[in-house]
Amino acid sequence: MMKIAVASENGMVTEHFGHCEGFMIFDAENNQIVKSETVANPGHRPGFLPNFLADRGVNVIISGGMGGGAVEIFNERNVEVVVGAKGDAKAAVEAYLQGSLKSTGSVCHEHQHHDECGE
Repeated sequence: MMKIAVASENGMVTEHFGHCEGFMIFDAENNQIVKSETVANPGHRPGFLPNFLADRGVNVIISGGMGGGAVEIFNERNVEVVVGAKGDAKAAVEAYLQGSLKSTGSVCHEHQHHDECGE
């Protein structure tokens, strides 16, 4: 069983990981989605969200953009980070499971410019 979280808003992948509405968490088995749930974003504070998701057993996080600190914590927790994703959250997970969704490595460096992430 694999758990894949997507930083999302209204079912779509969001541009900025920390400021998303919530996380759609998909359970996948044999490259098929078997279950999904949505967890509200418990609040953006440095270092909290990566541990929150890792503690829920998430193996992969998909987002439009993400700060370097979050990427570092996910790496320490052995959670694969896929950034640069766009569009429908479920479609992004399906693309990941098929091996066609690759990370662009788009890391946000400055919070005050979070609107520019992913551009």
